[in-house]
Amino acid sequence: MRAPVLSVAMEIWINPACSKCRAALSVLDAEGAGYTVRRYLDDPPSAAELRDVLARLGLEPWDITRTGETVAKELGLASWPRDAAARERWIEVLAAHPVLIQRPIITAGDGTAVVARTEEAVRSVLPAKGE
Repeated sequence: MRAPVLSVAMEIWINPACSKCRAALSVLDAEGAGYTVRRYLDDPPSAAELRDVLARLGLEPWDITRTGETVAKELGLASWPRDAAARERWIEVLAAHPVLIQRPIITAGDGTAVVARTEEAVRSVLPAKGE
């Protein structure tokens, strides 16, 4: 007997070369979750989409920035201020250089979102069984 597909519409931002992204997809598949894949390096989010996702995550742009990436070092992100005045600058750099965005990020139809780097994080956006 096939497991029922869960109804919460989700989008997962992935880099297919990333092992944590592949692991998150495996959990979603095992749970029969319905989701859409967004290869965010090929289809980068706009600044407006990043603002929305950050609000849903309850995080700031520097919280989801991969500061170890070469482009982060080239831009000198380590020395950028992390305050309200610099927030838009961070968002613009993430939109311009999507490789800097932490992955995977799952946004769920119920308004929740999570940086899904662990199995527990992925499961946190799945509806409870029976919903």
